[in-house]
Amino acid sequence: MESLDLHVLRSARDWYAAGHAVTLITVVETWGSAPRPPGALLAIRDDGIVAGSVSGGCVEDDLIARVRQGDRPSAPGLLTYGVSKDEAARFGLPCGGTLRLVQEPLADIAWLDTLLERTGRHEHVLRTLDLNTGKVTLDAGPGAVDPAGQSQLAFDGQRMSTWFGPRWRLLMIGAGQLSRVLAQMAAALDYHVMVCDPREEYHQTWDVPGAPWLPGMPDDVVLSIEPDAHTAIVALTHDPKLDDMALMEALKSPAFYVGALGSRANTAKRRERLALFDLDAAQIARLHGPIGLHIGSRVPAEIAVSILAEITSVKNGVSLTQKKQTQPAAAAPAQHA
Repeated sequence: MESLDLHVLRSARDWYAAGHAVTLITVVETWGSAPRPPGALLAIRDDGIVAGSVSGGCVEDDLIARVRQGDRPSAPGLLTYGVSKDEAARFGLPCGGTLRLVQEPLADIAWLDTLLERTGRHEHVLRTLDLNTGKVTLDAGPGAVDPAGQSQLAFDGQRMSTWFGPRWRLLMIGAGQLSRVLAQMAAALDYHVMVCDPREEYHQTWDVPGAPWLPGMPDDVVLSIEPDAHTAIVALTHDPKLDDMALMEALKSPAFYVGALGSRANTAKRRERLALFDLDAAQIARLHGPIGLHIGSRVPAEIAVSILAEITSVKNGVSLTQKKQTQPAAAAPAQHA
């Protein structure tokens, strides 16, 4: 789940608890070049204040105008924008795009409290709305989330089911200069960033806001966070005693991305070391090393860009065409990413 989804749901809950009437809007279908995907959320308060987005433009303006004029739904229902090219142009939908929305007046926040609590525990939750009755049910599930991280949505005209999952996480092993830059960039991409480094001299100087320090040895920390398909783990210390232990646990986990800093020569040696432990060939093959896409990066900020570009590619299911080809260790030039 993106933090925007959390913000929308929390805002809706808090507004309702404060006595406001609140309408939730969900994109259920799109045609053409629609600016927001199915599952996108918007909450509108009775005074026109909003959280979230369904189009990024004029559709929101029209929805706000309706609410301020007193046109608020009393029961769940459908609303469509952009049926004609003229209307699509009016609402800023490119290429004749069309949005089909479900309007849902918020009548209860108990399900919101439960959903936010469960996703906060890194659980996946299936929310189903019955448009005929307005009833909301929550069920546990295996986490049917698409590679781009948007919540999957199913809609048959009567029932709308949406998967909500935990936020994307990034665990960094090592708290050096690169980690500082990487933490700030990853936070801007909506990751919940964590750092582990048992070296006390690094701990004392770590002061990156929003990137908590997790105490303990890296392999223990990897196990403690219980990595899942929303977790990326990167080893950045250049110290095999720290990086390799964390990688052994990370490569056995469901983490969607595991990478390690180092040259191609050092990466080849690392793979040989990992093969001496209880890792099979398929698990070792999951390691992204040298870490990052090949963009000629040299300074920490550039290396951070290359790392996040690769993580983003893997998260979105895009082929890593910008990856430097593996060469024999003896021929490998020394580079960081």
